[in-house]
Amino acid sequence: MAVLAVVTSSPAGVEGGHLVIARSLATAAREQGHVAHLVVTPDYGFGRTFATYRANWSMDLPRVDQVISLRYPSYAVRHPAHVCWLNHTMREYYDLWPAFAASISARARMKERVRRSLIHAADWWLLRRRPGQVVAQSRTIQRRLLDDLGIRADVLWPPPPQRAYRCEAYGDYIFAVSRLTRTKRLDLLIRALAEPVAKHVRAVIAGEGECLADLQAMAADLGVGNRVQFAGRLDEEALTLHLGRCRAVCFTPVREDYGFVTTEAFASGKAVVTCTDSGGPTELVRDGETGLVTEPTPAELATALARMTDDRGLAERLGRGAAAQVAAMTWPDAVKRLVIV
Repeated sequence: MAVLAVVTSSPAGVEGGHLVIARSLATAAREQGHVAHLVVTPDYGFGRTFATYRANWSMDLPRVDQVISLRYPSYAVRHPAHVCWLNHTMREYYDLWPAFAASISARARMKERVRRSLIHAADWWLLRRRPGQVVAQSRTIQRRLLDDLGIRADVLWPPPPQRAYRCEAYGDYIFAVSRLTRTKRLDLLIRALAEPVAKHVRAVIAGEGECLADLQAMAADLGVGNRVQFAGRLDEEALTLHLGRCRAVCFTPVREDYGFVTTEAFASGKAVVTCTDSGGPTELVRDGETGLVTEPTPAELATALARMTDDRGLAERLGRGAAAQVAAMTWPDAVKRLVIV
């Protein structure tokens, strides 16, 4: 038995996927006989990045045998037995930098370039010196670590969070769930529904975020508002109910770190439709076996969604393949890999 601290940073009041994974890891560790504390360190947001790093560096941890850190910059916490199971670094200063830089003024861009260089240097030093091991949550993260910081890491995909998954039916709608932000690309789904080939496809979109009003306006403008339901934030029972009753899941983010939505769909016996540039989901979705992988255009996505809607047998076959694939991903195996004491 080990006493563990599962550590991740988070802005106050924000619920992200990394928190779900952190809680799942802590729960799984307890089920394996360990004592596990979930420790959430500060993230003060833009403009206070260095205060965030300093607070994580100075974090007082409970008396533990090992730390397992996840999201930036929780890997700054100090402990002699430390494994970083990296969710992601601060993406605006890495893979999302071109879009971020283009969204701000030239004067602000000069300031942010300096901040970006300092963050890269801090991450390089911390990830080489603080954790004894760095394990990536996907091959997408593994490649970023190597390309951006020259750090090599193994890959361990997180299993689906512990929920009461079940497959109740292959219903008449496509389900999408995520934070409603630009990088999750829900606008692509709405544009796909406006394509003639998908004129009969229905969708339920769950989640909250700053893009909600824009997405609702887009659905109305494109004349698909009667085929799109915005379900808002779902509790666990409502989430598993939709996963269990939908025809398939659409998950088409841009270069996603991992995206455990994929494994949750698989655990519910549902195929996933994703895109070639979606990052983490494409590592799990096998085209024609556990889902469909399309080019990131409304026309191509519409064709895939229409296939799922029109061919229940296809959805069932891919769903069975998805369930079989995810069954091999278990939390006891994850705990065994990450606990080193």
